[in-house]
Order: sequence, then C-alpha cells, then structure tokens
Amino acid sequence: MTTRLADTDLEGLAEKAGHELEDAPALEILRWAADTFGSRFCVTSSMEDAVVAHLASRAFPGVDVVFLDTGYHFPETIGTRDAVAAVMDVNVITLTPRQTVAEQDAEYGPKLHDRDPDLCCALRKVRPLEEGLREYDAWATGLRRDESPTRADTPVVGWDARRRKVKISPIARWTQADVEAYVAEHGVLTNPLLMDGYPSIGCAPCTRRVLEGEDIRSGRWAGSNKTECGLHG
Repeated sequence: MTTRLADTDLEGLAEKAGHELEDAPALEILRWAADTFGSRFCVTSSMEDAVVAHLASRAFPGVDVVFLDTGYHFPETIGTRDAVAAVMDVNVITLTPRQTVAEQDAEYGPKLHDRDPDLCCALRKVRPLEEGLREYDAWATGLRRDESPTRADTPVVGWDARRRKVKISPIARWTQADVEAYVAEHGVLTNPLLMDGYPSIGCAPCTRRVLEGEDIRSGRWAGSNKTECGLHG
C-alpha cells in the first residue's frame, strides 16, 4: 500500500490541487488522485448512480468503491451495488454499522431515525465511514454544487479536517444535465428509484418522492430541519 503522507503535507496538497484543478475535467481530477494517492485513494458511493465509480474506474481500474450498508436501504439500492460490483472494474467494499438494526432498536428503542435522526445517522453512517476510511489518505464523493445551498461551495479538491483526509468531488461543477448525459453516453448503472420520483436516495425510512418544483433533496428527512446526514458536514 502507498506510504501515507503527513497531515500537513496532505492539507497543503489539497489546497494547491483545489486551485489548480478547479476547471479541470472530472476524469483529469480522478487521474490526479490515482497518480497521487494510489491504493490510499477510494471512492464512496451511495449507489444512487455509479457515475463517479465509473469515472474512477477509467482513471484507476480496480479502484476501491466504498458503500455504507446502513441496514435501512431500499432493495433497489442493494441491487445497484451488486450490479456495480458485477459489471464494473472496481472493488466494492461494503461497510456496516457496529450494531444491526435489531441491536440498535434494543438499545435505543425502535425507529430511532424518527426520534433522533442525527444520532441514527451518526451510528449507521458517520461512524462506520470514519472507521472504513482509516486506511486511505483521500476519498472521492459524488457531491455537486447544484444539489442544494449547503453544497454550493463544494471544492473539487478540499481538506476534510474532521477526518484529516483529502476530499475529492470530481463532478462538483456538473449539473444534473451533465450527469444524465454521461449516464446516457456510457450506459452507466443507475438506481431504478431515480426513475420513480426519487432524485436523491437515502435510507428508506427517511426518503420520500419529490414533488414537482421541489429541491431535489427535499425528499430527504422531509418535515424536519435536517438536510445532511453528517458525512459531509
């Protein structure tokens, strides 16, 4: 495995690359990541679509693609993960929380996601990801600036201060139309729920269909003030 760089070197590297690669194509950004970090680089995917995983496989065949199986996913999401693992040149790694849903229910009571969604996300998403990323210096996400106001300033390469890692968002400057064009051009796998009124897909209990004219992430934690799961905050 590639030797780990010091935190100060990683932070400086992220800041420099963020400026230099701001206008670079997504594939170039991912090639930079592959060349810079090698096996200490991974892609995370919610399996909403496999666009970033597909891009990364072109830059770094066999790249690790990390998926969080919270125990609450739609069957379609698990099916998309399995299809990606079967047909793409990537190494899908599934992370799971320390507790099963039943074990969490026994300790915290049933439907924690309704009573304290922040804690539920912390237990089933944030903590497993932090543990799963320990062996990496850099990780790539599918964040886009046009998705919501909270993501409007997403850098293409930035510093994840909480995890002390370089965070790469190669399609940050893309629009939904760009994503759809890439999917069509390359025949990229997408979650079937995207065609069923779910433009943003999370855990089943906390995701609803989006109504016409609503923000694409309005179906996530609808009826609450929560807008992010904590992975990117």
